[in-house]
Amino acid sequence: MKSLSPALQAHLDEGTTTLAWCWRISRADGVALGFTDHDRALAFDGTDFEPESGFAASEIRAGSDLAVDAQDATGALTSDRITETDIIDGRWDNAAVELWRVNWADTSQRVLLRRGAVGQIRRGRMAFVAEVRSLAHFLGQTVGRTFQAGCDAVLGDVRCGIDLENAIYKGTGIVTDLLRDRAFMASGLSGFDAGWFTSGTLTWTSGANVARITEVLAHGLDGSIASLTLLEAPVRAIAEGDSFIAWAGCDKRIATCGARFANTVNFRGFPHIPGQDAVLRYASQDGGHEGNVL
Repeated sequence: MKSLSPALQAHLDEGTTTLAWCWRISRADGVALGFTDHDRALAFDGTDFEPESGFAASEIRAGSDLAVDAQDATGALTSDRITETDIIDGRWDNAAVELWRVNWADTSQRVLLRRGAVGQIRRGRMAFVAEVRSLAHFLGQTVGRTFQAGCDAVLGDVRCGIDLENAIYKGTGIVTDLLRDRAFMASGLSGFDAGWFTSGTLTWTSGANVARITEVLAHGLDGSIASLTLLEAPVRAIAEGDSFIAWAGCDKRIATCGARFANTVNFRGFPHIPGQDAVLRYASQDGGHEGNVL
């Protein structure tokens, strides 16, 4: 049950109300945006809520069980702050959403109706529809570890223990030549062996993709010039002169953990667990059944 302020309750009791919907969306990059279905701008809690932004919402679906409640937010891309490029680039993915009911005549009279996160986004030619999931969607996420041969830690996290800020694990480079939409040559990485950044990450520090993080699929070296291929092509085009920071990669194998990082003690996998080959073995007449260790 929601607790209303006395002033808002009194306004509702009058019968004739001046209410509007307001959405505050906080993206993972720290940008907080506000939208309202009212015809003029509203402001509270340090956020300006943009009117006539093409942002509207469906009815709220809610249940008493643990199912994920959902609401669709529809936009016509009429706001300068909602762009198709940002949607494709994933900047709105899993953004935190607050839904407020506000007295537009006095914004101090308001109530927070629900919190959630942006889920699936469907794009059309002229508009988009974003699913707003309730906080119950966190209950559907997998918790715990998986028994597997490879390490399930993230390189550089607390469980791994490797300090990626150490100069031997990261390098700065500048794009010198474009090969494809996701492959390029770069200077500044000549001190690293080929393959050092394979399966690692790259953060752009200048250019159209500044602050964006992507995975490195392959890393080669030709003299003093490195070649890098990204796992996915950035939504915004890479340009010559763009700078970046690349971090070492790990393929999650215990051999790599020991040889490259000398960190076997913190390996978080189960390298001796039987694999699928053990399940698929069958008896044959060419030996192999002497009782020895396989």
